[in-house]
Amino acid sequence: MPASKAAQEFVPIKEVRDGAAVLRDSSMRAILLTSSVNFALKSADEQASILFQFQNFLNSLDFTIQIVIQSRRLDIKPYLALLEERYRAQLTELMKIQTREYIEFVKTFTETSNIMTKSFFLVVPYSPTILSAGGNVVTSLIKKKEGPAALEEKLVTFEERRTQLMQRVAVVEQGLSRMGLRTVPLGTEEIIELFYKVFNPGETQKIMKTG
Repeated sequence: MPASKAAQEFVPIKEVRDGAAVLRDSSMRAILLTSSVNFALKSADEQASILFQFQNFLNSLDFTIQIVIQSRRLDIKPYLALLEERYRAQLTELMKIQTREYIEFVKTFTETSNIMTKSFFLVVPYSPTILSAGGNVVTSLIKKKEGPAALEEKLVTFEERRTQLMQRVAVVEQGLSRMGLRTVPLGTEEIIELFYKVFNPGETQKIMKTG
């Protein structure tokens, strides 16, 4: 039987540092959490305006972006815990009964209905340029047969790459703000948590059941 590969080998991320995900090919990704617009509730003129602004936003970019929509089952347990605290704080029997009935209603409703939450992310990429004194870069590197260390020296520094990435993030943030969308760049810990949940969906469900 062929030897099984570790899960890490299927993850394209080399490290997450200073709010940027560095892939194995040394390219970088910044991730923005964005708000959403209920397009169906807008008037025809408002819908046309949103589409026009979104089109202008895409046309203003000279780099690709990726829009990711993540759907997850709503974890109602923190809300139920808050309701239990409110139940214990009630001073009258009538309010205790009403609060308990509401708690049971919420429990029943969420158990019989598949309530989902949606999160919207926008991925901004940046690929570093390999510097060369002249001639075809790829050809010159192959001829010299330089190893990984030598290739790494030809890459711009991490801070320079991150600066370029953040400039792209600023362009995206400005474009989305014109559409009335709010954006929040994910930090290092938030990116790690996001990818952990993506690559370990079963662990999240296990925590919800046992928590």
